[in-house]
Amino acid sequence: MVTAPNARVTAGNVGAGELGAAARAQLTLNAGDLISDLFECHAVRLIRLAVLLVGDQSSAEDVVQDAFLGLYRGASRLRDPGNAVAYLRASVLNGCRSVLRSRKRAWSSLMAAHDPPVWSAESAAMAGEDRREVLRAVTHLPPRQREVLVLRYYLNLSDQEIAADLGVTRGTVASTVSRALAALGRELGEQS
Repeated sequence: MVTAPNARVTAGNVGAGELGAAARAQLTLNAGDLISDLFECHAVRLIRLAVLLVGDQSSAEDVVQDAFLGLYRGASRLRDPGNAVAYLRASVLNGCRSVLRSRKRAWSSLMAAHDPPVWSAESAAMAGEDRREVLRAVTHLPPRQREVLVLRYYLNLSDQEIAADLGVTRGTVASTVSRALAALGRELGEQS
């Protein structure tokens, strides 16, 4: 990607290729603009991802806000803006894990009796009983299996993208999806 010295680097024209020195300097100057553009393009999707993982809107919004803040603080160290979205996804996943760990520590005695998260009224109204059963079953999966299913079937990411986001191999992603789907089948079969 060749960028003129006075060209503006935005979320729309950021590619996965190498950046020249002029583009990198421009990125430093326009980090706030880049973060704003990324926020406009990806915040809602990232919040939805986080809601699926942590179960409530306010925690999800906090996780996504922290991810964007981390990106803003580290914008000067960002070598390739094309990786910014992958960084944000990984940061959201890690933030969700942290939220879930802190909940587990805080409510360790209550976790055995803890019901799955209450989904929003809009989601509950739109979703049929089958969908609610599937969501309940997904909450019973181990965290890694839940993350892989959300990334694959909600965000429609390829196995390669999921592997990069989670820091595992493509084979691990495939086997985790297979185990997660088998566990969902068993769980939903028992409820029928």
